Amino acid sequence: MTLYTRFAAHIDAVLDALEASGDLPAGLNRANITVEPPRDTTHGDLATNAAMVLAKPAQTNPRALAEKIVAQLAGLDEVEKVSIAGPGFINMSLTDDTWRAELSAIRDGGDDYGRSNRGAGTTVNIEYVSANPTGPMHMGHCRGAVVGDALAALLEFAGHKVIREYYVNDAGGQVDVLARSVHLRYREALGETVEIPEGLYPGDYLVPVGQALAAEFGDAYVGKPEDEWLVLFRTKAVAAMLVLIKADLALLGIHHDLFSSEAELQAAGKPEEAEAELRSRDLIYDGVLEAPKGQELEDWEPVVLPLFRSTQFGDDQDRPIRKSNGQWTYFGADLAYHFQKAQSADALIDIWGADHAGTVKRIVAAVQALTGGKTRFDVKLVQMVRLMRAGEPIKMSKRAGNFVTLADVVNEVGKDVVRFTMLTRKADAQMDFDFAKVVEASKDNPVFYVNYAHARVASLHRRAAEAGIVCDTVDLSQLDTEDLALVKFAAQFPRIVDTAAAAREPHRIAFYLYDLAASLHALWNVGNDRPDRRFLLPDNPAMTCARLFLADAIGQIIRNGLGIMGVQAVQEMN
Repeated sequence: MTLYTRFAAHIDAVLDALEASGDLPAGLNRANITVEPPRDTTHGDLATNAAMVLAKPAQTNPRALAEKIVAQLAGLDEVEKVSIAGPGFINMSLTDDTWRAELSAIRDGGDDYGRSNRGAGTTVNIEYVSANPTGPMHMGHCRGAVVGDALAALLEFAGHKVIREYYVNDAGGQVDVLARSVHLRYREALGETVEIPEGLYPGDYLVPVGQALAAEFGDAYVGKPEDEWLVLFRTKAVAAMLVLIKADLALLGIHHDLFSSEAELQAAGKPEEAEAELRSRDLIYDGVLEAPKGQELEDWEPVVLPLFRSTQFGDDQDRPIRKSNGQWTYFGADLAYHFQKAQSADALIDIWGADHAGTVKRIVAAVQALTGGKTRFDVKLVQMVRLMRAGEPIKMSKRAGNFVTLADVVNEVGKDVVRFTMLTRKADAQMDFDFAKVVEASKDNPVFYVNYAHARVASLHRRAAEAGIVCDTVDLSQLDTEDLALVKFAAQFPRIVDTAAAAREPHRIAFYLYDLAASLHALWNVGNDRPDRRFLLPDNPAMTCARLFLADAIGQIIRNGLGIMGVQAVQEMN
């Protein structure tokens, strides 16, 4: 139990007592009661809105209720002072010993400090990356990959079971284009001079695939009609691309638990199952779409199609699940895929590119309909990353074969720099990835700034050993108000993990680590002007050991946070 959850329990106990005494009606909803740091630190260490939340349903004045709550909180050994602010907010100042005890809890918690059982073992399926299997990973895929993987780790840290899934889009026209592109490389490998026409994939990454097919089949498929080789070449090409994709993702430390095939999904009749399920609930009907706006009537012919009643769930129109030729629409296939996922998970999360924003409402509606609203479903939109070099954007085009691969970037700046940088902004905010700035040794580079904080902590042990200081025992009473201010910020880590997991926003961990690093650096730098504030005081081993204990706790939290982000904490800066 963390400090914040402990005080939430204290407040629950106070409210229980007020109910028992008749000062508060029984059964009031406490879900919106919070315990958090006050916005203004001069108001205290913790604040609760309990009186504000409960006063109206209790038909009482919030300040009057706050006075009753305060009277009981004041009796807690951990509370030094408690007061009422404004119309009924309650602020608490805790004793220094309470914060020293929390510092010990951080050290005792070690790698598990901040871990919780919020998820209570519920299973969350996170589908991320899911790039078309038509080539190696490029930087257009990178941000969603990192966000999804960090979110998976965050939810595991918060007590969920997580399924990391990649949906292989191997049933659309783009994989037929891939097969045709590979067939050209196959003919090239057999000695034919080929030109890659407009509309096919020209990348050299397909050359080895063509060579492998030439070695396996010889000239058996040269000069043969497309229907004799298309399916075979498509299957072989997709398999080869998945090998490339998995290798690229491994460079980022990303490994999925499950790769689901769209082609296999359709072959197994899953879309038909989803359609039958929705028809049984009268959520699919046969109807005609409205004529597209802005087109002449003679340019449009009404066709009866199976339509999902997505307007019942907030969409602006009902959506077809099949095309006029009977093939599944993208929406129809996606609907079946999510129906399948929901059968093995309590909650679903999709990480999508921002260009898919227009389809969010309809797929959310479909999942709500298919699961009866029982499965939580979130779609996280991720904006593209603009690559910059020498102040100029780098243009990418997979079709033209001149894109920047993920492997290129990781090999240049390193996995940890890429992963950390991708989490330094909200996923739905635009981002520039400047090759110079992400490795810059400055406060403006969060990757460097956080790592520098951890390296400073690591350096203390080496320097203390050189000074002959041995900390067999540690007296935390040596730590004063300035030292404990850092403990107060560090103790927020479990709460940050909890709120980040609830919001499905792993970038909050990166933001917190930057602020924690800033707090450590600020305390460290005080020693530049005031020698007594230094962490290492050879003439005062007791204070040195206490501050070394403090620094170790900060280092532990940095490692825990970086671990969620999939980043390795550095021991020293080069």
